Parts: sequence; C-alpha cells; structure tokens
Amino acid sequence: MAKQNVAEQFVDILVRAGVKRLYGVVGDSLNPVVDAIRRNSAIDWIHVRHEETAAFAAGAEAQITGGLAACAGSCGPGNLHLINGLYDAHRSMAPVLALASHIPSSEIGLGFFQETHPEQLFRECSHYNEMISNPQQMPRLVQTAIQHAIGQGGVSVVTLPGDIADEPAPDKAAETALVTSRPTVRPGDTEIDKLAAMIDEADKITLFCGSGTAGAHAEVMEFAEKIKSPVGHALRGKEWIQYDNPYDVGMSGLLGYGAAYEATHECDLLILLGTDFPYNAFLPDDVKIAQVDVRPERLGRRSKLDLAVWGDVKETLRCLTPKVSPKSNRRFLDKMLKKHADALDGVVKAYTRKVDKHVPIHPEYVASVLDELADDDAVFTVDTGMCNVWAARYITPNGRRRIIGSFSHGSMANALPQAIGAQFTDRGRQVVSMSGDGGFSMLMGDFLTLVQYDLPVKVVLFNNSSLGMVELEMMVAGLPAHGTANKNPDFAAVARACGAYGVRVEKPKQLPGALKDVLRHKGPALIDIVTDPNALSIPPKISKEMVTGFALSASKMVLDGGVGRMAQMARSNLRNMPRP
Repeated sequence: MAKQNVAEQFVDILVRAGVKRLYGVVGDSLNPVVDAIRRNSAIDWIHVRHEETAAFAAGAEAQITGGLAACAGSCGPGNLHLINGLYDAHRSMAPVLALASHIPSSEIGLGFFQETHPEQLFRECSHYNEMISNPQQMPRLVQTAIQHAIGQGGVSVVTLPGDIADEPAPDKAAETALVTSRPTVRPGDTEIDKLAAMIDEADKITLFCGSGTAGAHAEVMEFAEKIKSPVGHALRGKEWIQYDNPYDVGMSGLLGYGAAYEATHECDLLILLGTDFPYNAFLPDDVKIAQVDVRPERLGRRSKLDLAVWGDVKETLRCLTPKVSPKSNRRFLDKMLKKHADALDGVVKAYTRKVDKHVPIHPEYVASVLDELADDDAVFTVDTGMCNVWAARYITPNGRRRIIGSFSHGSMANALPQAIGAQFTDRGRQVVSMSGDGGFSMLMGDFLTLVQYDLPVKVVLFNNSSLGMVELEMMVAGLPAHGTANKNPDFAAVARACGAYGVRVEKPKQLPGALKDVLRHKGPALIDIVTDPNALSIPPKISKEMVTGFALSASKMVLDGGVGRMAQMARSNLRNMPRP
C-alpha cells in the first residue's frame, strides 16, 4: 500500500470530522489537496468562481447542519479572497475550517511570488490559526483546529505550504477522538438562585431573545407563561422564537417593529436570553438587566448588568423555571400585546393600499407574496440592506424554515453564496436567495456555480437599481444620494444566457404567477423584479443618536413599511388573551 502524503491525511481527517465537501478555487499550491479529494469518494471538491463565495457557502452549510464545514484558497490572493466570508462565519459562530494553502516553505519570508502571511491575516477572524511547517505536525494540528472550530463555535485556519502537502505523512501518527458536538453548559446554583430571586421581586419582566434560544423554544414559552412576560427578539432570534408565540411583541433594533422597544424599556427586569444584540442604544439604562449566554465574554458588553449568568439558554431555563414563583398578574403582558397589535395594524396599510396596481412594484408586496408561496421548510438567505428589512418583517417563521444572512458582520453579496452552501446540504429542500441588485451583481459570477452543479436555488432579485440602504444612510447625514445608482442589465436575460430559468417582472399583476413558476422550476432559476427605489423603511423607535452609518430619515420618500402575516399573528394573540 502506497504511503499517504500530508494532503491525503488532511483530507482523511476532514472526512472523520464529518466534512462532506470542500469549497474553493483550484491553484497550484492546492493541487495535492484537490487531487487527494479526487481520489476519496467520501468528500467532494466544490468548484466556485470566487473564494469569498467558498467561505460564505461553508458558513451557511455549518449553520444549517450544525456540523463542521470547510473551504480552501490557494496561496496569496486565493486565500485572501476567503477573508470576508470567514469573518461572517466567525461572527455567526459557524464552525468552519479554512485551508489557506501557501507558497513553498523554502521561500517564505523572501518576497516570493504571491507571498502573504496567512497566520497574520486571519488572526482576527479565527479561534485558531496555525501553519503546518513540518509533516510531523500532522494530524495533531488539524485535529486541534477542528476542535477549536466546533468547541468554540467559529473559524479555524490551517495554513499549508504546497510542498509540505506533497510530502509523506508521518508513520503511525496518533489519531485522537475528534470533538464533533458541543456540550450543554449549566450555570451554578448560586446564579440560578439569584436570578430566581430577581424574578420573584419584579412585577414587570420582559424577555429579549437572540440566536442562543435555538432549540429552546418550548423552554422559553413555558418560562414566559409562568412569569407572564412579553417576549421580544433580535433579528437572529426571529427564526427560533417568534413562531407559536402568544407572548410575541416583535423585534427591536434598526429593523425593528411592534412593541419590543416599549417592552424592554417599561419593564422592571429585562432578561437577555442568548443575544449579542449589537445596538446598545436600543437597550434601556434605567431598568435591572440580567443576561444569560453560553459565551461568557459576551456577558455585559452591551449594557450594564445586574446579574450575569454563564450558561446555555435551554439548560438555564430547565434549572430556573421550577424555582420561580408563578405570577398571576397579566397587566403588563396584556398591555404590551395590545401595543404590539396596534402598532402592526398601523403600518400594515402601507403595503395593502392599491399595492397590486403600484408601479414600480412595492418590495413589501414581493416579500409578502414570497412568504405565502414558499415551502414551509424553505431556507431563505438574505442580502444585507433592504432585503434584511423585508425578510425581518414578512418572512413568517414556523419552526421549520430557516433565515440566514450576514446579520452580525453585515456584508454585501452574502445571499447567493450562502444559498449555494444551504442547497448542497439538501437538494430536495427549497432554498431562496433574497438578493438585492447591488449584492447580487457583486458576486454574480457564482450564479454559474448554480448552473454547473444544477443546484435548484431560486434567486428572488429585488431590483431597485440602487444601493437602497446606503441612500438611506445618506439621508441620515442630510446628504443627497450620490454614487448609489446601479445601471443594471436585464438580469433574467443574464440568467437565461447562463443556462438557467429567468423571468423579469415589471407589473404587480404578473408577480404571483411568475413567482409560482420560478419556485416550481426543477433547476436554478432567477426572477428579476423591478421594485420601487423609494420604498425604504425605518424602525418605529429611533433617534439620530442611535445610528452610526445606518438608517434614519424624516423624508416623505421613506415609508414605514408593513409587516405581512405578523399583524394577523398579533391580532390572534390579542384575541386569545384570557379574560377575567
């Protein structure tokens, strides 16, 4: 039997860790690894057109599966292209292993062709970042990288010079058991007792939930019922906590709606559950705050805490709920539910009045029709900018749908590459990329990846020929819009030229039928929808001091957009309130 080289051993370790594909662009320093994948039936090489796409795709795959995903870039410029997607994966706590192949080891430090220093470049966007400079470091270094990515939730980077990759792997290398899942973290009894005492002393309590409530929906609902608490959420908490939630008061922040802001400011005790909500200006400074988070470094970095609890939300609530005294007074909860329903009723008209006749098409209308037609287990990937607004307000979660975006890093052009990674995990599941024309055109080359692999991703393109959110930022500063206009092609024609299904919609009456056809199409498809560039949105509670480089305007061009089926949910919760 032929002796393994380092590249082959590297690939074998990835397979043992559950990695099914490696996203990247081939290059000479990567050749030994790509060839090792070619000869290993347990893993596939996914050839994308840009390494940034590779990193975004791996990050999305990791978020969908909860397991390790991987990407690679060749030496110098190749692995440099990974960095933006890796930042996004790292800030999303997505376990990703990135292979940064390198120049020949004998030339490092001598200004060789394409020389960079990956161990310095990726330092900020990784938990672990080391170079294999000797075959004897295999497989321990790669195993350590994997355990950092999975155990800490985020990115590990392994730098591998091409010549080292081609050298013989060490004989009888130790292969330790790999970490493939994370444990639950239970707080100490002292913290549980302190939090229970704070809850028993408070009359009005609000829960504000983030992505850390994933898998804890039942526990949060049981807890909210026991303490009669309204439940608000951040954008990353929407998919986990909003559905089947009779205590829902909406979302706070720059894309917010409903009564979440009031609920967090008018309570006696605010409990932050699994959220690293970045906009501290939206959090109160005159109420007691307790925070529960599995990442201790995140405790108290957004607001002054009265109690910090280190633990994952599900396990914390399992310990906490039996210890708190049940509350019977629903006055605060019912008041917030009514405020929430009234707030949503007030804005719902913004997208219902003559919306089927408005040209250019209201993007709110597009999002609401998409929400109605999409599958109950669809994955939505969402471009940063106004698409975030439409997804936050119109896509209805149900416990089976997923909504993925660059919600922490805020990168443009994330939706299409994330859709690629999501679709590879399950070709039979509907994956919809909610793309803006600016984001789509930035990485449009990877639409060809959909065609090359016959990935049935559906691109719903909100085409307002502008960078809409940036225009709104300029209004904040009192500046005229400049440099934000896009001169776009007929994107549907581009899609057809690439070999995919493409259709362009300019009138609202065409939209439902065209969108149905796109969603039913068996292969990759794009619907280019010409939308109103003046349909922008602002949150219900915002002052200029709350924003740095984001959205605020008193302009009549800015609409306080609708909220789709969430208004119906709010009214339903209001109708179902117990009566004395």
